[in-house]
Amino acid sequence: MTAVAAKTGARASSWKAYLEVSRAVWVLLLVPLAQIWGCAGIVSDNRTQTTAIPPQTFSISGSISPVAGGSGSTVSLSGVSSATTTADSTGAYTFTGLVNGTYAVTPSHTGYTFAPGTQSATINEANVNGMNFTATAQQTFGISGTISPTTGGAGVTVTLSGAAAATTTTNGAGAYIFAGFANGSYTVTPTGQGFSYTPASQNVTVSAANVTGVNFTATLQAPHSVSLTWGASPTGTVNAYNVYRSTVSGSLYARVGTVLVPGLTYTDSVVQNGTTYYYVMTAVDSNGGESVFSNQVSAVIP
Repeated sequence: MTAVAAKTGARASSWKAYLEVSRAVWVLLLVPLAQIWGCAGIVSDNRTQTTAIPPQTFSISGSISPVAGGSGSTVSLSGVSSATTTADSTGAYTFTGLVNGTYAVTPSHTGYTFAPGTQSATINEANVNGMNFTATAQQTFGISGTISPTTGGAGVTVTLSGAAAATTTTNGAGAYIFAGFANGSYTVTPTGQGFSYTPASQNVTVSAANVTGVNFTATLQAPHSVSLTWGASPTGTVNAYNVYRSTVSGSLYARVGTVLVPGLTYTDSVVQNGTTYYYVMTAVDSNGGESVFSNQVSAVIP
């Protein structure tokens, strides 16, 4: 019994020693793992994020003088980017938010010319100032004349076309004038109901001076009419006829007059000079039934 107990006690002592050694080993294993995990956490916390820095921008500025021509002028920018601005009441203007590059600056204002017409500006890491212009008022001139006699000249519409466009009306004496026009080539054309004009139009060149004496002669147009005749319809049930006309051959016919034509002739007295008309007719029976169009005839009004 004693020997066995001693042996058992020795075994217990040996197992206790084994546990102590095992515990030490686990401690040694767990400590480095904890340290490694801690290092991983530090690396994760130390990561940084980068933010894009927007490019630096600059401006182009200047003024337009004198104020009369500069105030309210439109200033256009082109090149690396495009923009438009309006000069303030002193003629000053500014374009902002521009990146490096080459630009062109161009002012405009109705009734003015500019010196220089356009300026080039290059931005290179700095604002560009002093892009100045000089505005000069454009000199303007007049075009005038008379349409005679007054019976055909008074109240006539006169049209100007070419370098600029305008319309005016002659006064009671047949006189007209176009004012405030720059140098250039123009065409003057009168138009009046019931009259023709000689010449029909005139070409005029304005060159640093007023142009006067652009005169016309009005001639009363003789009234015109178109007389139509046709043969009777071969059917015996025709009661009357309708007359149609158009200014387009073969289509767009419109009825002439508001009543049926009882006979075989018709006179169209409401025609315009210098116009070609195309006529057709239909036969209408006592019940109001209408035939197809007849053959077409044309009439040229001189």
